[in-house]
Amino acid sequence: MDILEIKNYLPHRYPFLLIDRVVEMELGKRVIAIKNVTINEEFFNGHFPHMPVMPGVLILEGMAQAAAMLSFKTAAVTPDSDSQLLFAGIDNARFKRPVVPGDQLRYEMFIERNMRGIWKYKGTASVDGELAVEAELMCAIRPGKSGK
Repeated sequence: MDILEIKNYLPHRYPFLLIDRVVEMELGKRVIAIKNVTINEEFFNGHFPHMPVMPGVLILEGMAQAAAMLSFKTAAVTPDSDSQLLFAGIDNARFKRPVVPGDQLRYEMFIERNMRGIWKYKGTASVDGELAVEAELMCAIRPGKSGK
């Protein structure tokens, strides 16, 4: 999936869209997505100017965005103003190495289970085969403002 298709499934836009490409997807099972990290990212202006490091919470957000793509595609739902996927929990997050400009993040997310609109995932973010972050995420598909 290229960026144009990704934008059909995620409401995020610059500077908060944290996936550039989906390279593999097995519906109901797993997704692999890529984020190219460049010095032009807004967050590097303040985190940290003397030694730029991608904030860990944004890596987790990228993992969640990859998981959201998988959930929406698996459920055959195109998100709109009447549905969104929101964080419900983050467990066992571990940060193993910093992510810096020039790195290519590879998010690999697995569906652990889906019950009543609550999705649980386990996944990793890595750079050149080296683990950067691992975590378990929970997200919920919720109705948008109209309450449908």
